[in-house]
Amino acid sequence: MQTPSSQVPVPEGVVLRASGQLPAADAAAVLALVQRAADEDGVGPLSEHVMLHLRYGGDSRARNVLLWRDGNLAGYGHLDPTDPVEGPAAEMVIDPASRRRGLGLILGEALVAESGDGRLRLWAHGELPAAARLAAAAGFARTRALWQMRRSLQARIGRPQLAEGVHVRTFVTGQDESAWVRLNQRAFAHHPEQGAWTTEDLTLREREPWFDPDGFFLAEREGRLVGFHWTKIHGGQLQDDNGQHGHEAIGEVYVVGVDPDERGTGLGRALTLIGLRYLRGRGLLQVMLYVDETNSAAIGLYESLGFTHWDTDVMYSRGTVMGEPA
Repeated sequence: MQTPSSQVPVPEGVVLRASGQLPAADAAAVLALVQRAADEDGVGPLSEHVMLHLRYGGDSRARNVLLWRDGNLAGYGHLDPTDPVEGPAAEMVIDPASRRRGLGLILGEALVAESGDGRLRLWAHGELPAAARLAAAAGFARTRALWQMRRSLQARIGRPQLAEGVHVRTFVTGQDESAWVRLNQRAFAHHPEQGAWTTEDLTLREREPWFDPDGFFLAEREGRLVGFHWTKIHGGQLQDDNGQHGHEAIGEVYVVGVDPDERGTGLGRALTLIGLRYLRGRGLLQVMLYVDETNSAAIGLYESLGFTHWDTDVMYSRGTVMGEPA
């Protein structure tokens, strides 16, 4: 394919190809490119959502854009077109060996073309200066951000206080999926990504090597799920496709959700503390989490639990095709 605008010409030796689901060989080449970029930048360029698509085939509605330079894979872009209200969302990465050649603009314009109506929301992980410069050059504005927060697990962790009638147990694979999805949808009814999870989204994560039901806590009241804290462990004994983890193990407050009827009871705080104590019991020294920078209530809760701001993922948005007025 060619880019849709002559303002960002495609140089000789550069080829773009857009498709639906990727063949296994192409997906493996993209995963290798992602690892090279992560090693160079110190942060993964793609979200867990996109990495799952690459590993397991992904949504047939998604679009994958591959950029080849002199016969070598030099760039990759993923487009998720499934939100008709907010518009398509994308993520992209350029091989470190092929940067500073204008390929980011070319790949970005190709993703805009694939979006169909010219709208695009582009995620950049780690708030790297190069990503901000690329977004500005392409006419994108910063419209949303997720904070990464961290705390030491060696510091004091308070005792969880559960409301009367609430009991906590761990997730049972093959039993709790449907009830958890229903609760997750209630807890995150206004969240643009989390609230849209399906049973398939959950079962894909159950196939990941990091999944551990012993770290997936469910709160029940009279046999009905009313809250959860799903923890995650990165690195350490877990390995990537090359058999290496690349960093010391760190825990994550992956998702905490509470039924709207239970808000104000302290359940979210109690579940968070239960998860933190579990992660410390696994011998971990640090824990992280992600929270929208506009969610002041959640940030206040996490700060009260000892978390501080560590890094930021940024969404850049554009309402029309690059190079044209917004």
